[in-house]
Amino acid sequence: MSTMQELKKIADLHTCTSAVIVRRGMVLLGLRNYVREKEQKTISVWTTPGGRCEAGETIEAGLRRETKEETGIIDLVIKNFITTVPASNTVKEGDLVHLFLCTTDEEPELMEPDKFSEWKWFPADNLPANFINHHAREFIAALQ
Repeated sequence: MSTMQELKKIADLHTCTSAVIVRRGMVLLGLRNYVREKEQKTISVWTTPGGRCEAGETIEAGLRRETKEETGIIDLVIKNFITTVPASNTVKEGDLVHLFLCTTDEEPELMEPDKFSEWKWFPADNLPANFINHHAREFIAALQ
């Protein structure tokens, strides 16, 4: 499927997006903090900007909205659709994450300090061990 076709799809409540923002071989990741109510503990994982689309929203609108909400980045250039992978176990079962290769000249800002600790650039082929989604990891590493 072409990038434009994928971006124009209308999302449902199981559609999630991921902006794999690459600059000079480095990928932008945020340290996301999740509270697990049952165990009463916080887990922290590195993730790309993105998140759940709203019902009726296009995938592109969801990708741009989530990226802006989390990083403040407005000038997001969407280059290519990478793939769709199952979501990690930190979100709802049945969720699918649509990964897009993106670029920007903007630097991220910590827009949601209640959810994220920091934004940092990592080599695409050397993502942190606690990266949120092992399915996405292999596709991101292959971007080199």
